Amino acid sequence: MDKAKIRLSPTETELVSNAGWILTKNGILQKAKYILEHLQSEEQEFLHSLAGQLPDEVMRPSPKISKGENYKGLPYLVLDYPRYFEKDNSFAIRCLFWWGNFFSITLHLSGNYKKMYESKIDTSLVLLKEEDFFICISADQWEHHFEIDNYLPLDEMDNAQFKKHISNKKFIKLAKKIPLQQWDNAENILFDSFRRIIHMLSLVT
Repeated sequence: MDKAKIRLSPTETELVSNAGWILTKNGILQKAKYILEHLQSEEQEFLHSLAGQLPDEVMRPSPKISKGENYKGLPYLVLDYPRYFEKDNSFAIRCLFWWGNFFSITLHLSGNYKKMYESKIDTSLVLLKEEDFFICISADQWEHHFEIDNYLPLDEMDNAQFKKHISNKKFIKLAKKIPLQQWDNAENILFDSFRRIIHMLSLVT
């Protein structure tokens, strides 16, 4: 093995000798998890008050919080609720914490659910623009970053462009990101966006 590959830089030597930054990282991740856990409870309470507004099968799976250390090299936490993934038919609202980047909330529809809600989404461009949503333009529906090859801001689209994206793709992903500088208010922003998504899809006015 090339010894140069295993030598530590001065910065790396300082970090590997200091346990404090790892403990700080763990504490931050735990606080992010608390945010998602509390958000999960709010979402459940809200959806239970709107019984019958979403397909029954979508509501059956329990909320799920998962975590990982390597989305593009960085730790993350994910809350999926509602969540329904069956072959090519997906219905999910995903809240993501991605270290060093942002919180986000994403509506993900494919297959039967894309067909079911396409017309409602198609008429909601003004609302989505007001809420600073982005639309996924990538062919890969499992990427979550906001680079220009994956998401475009809806405030740069007109009705015709929006309709074209909605109708031509096999899936719809609409997402909003919350800067980490808004940490203290992130839960409120995520829940407010969650409610607006549900209102857009349901019969609620």
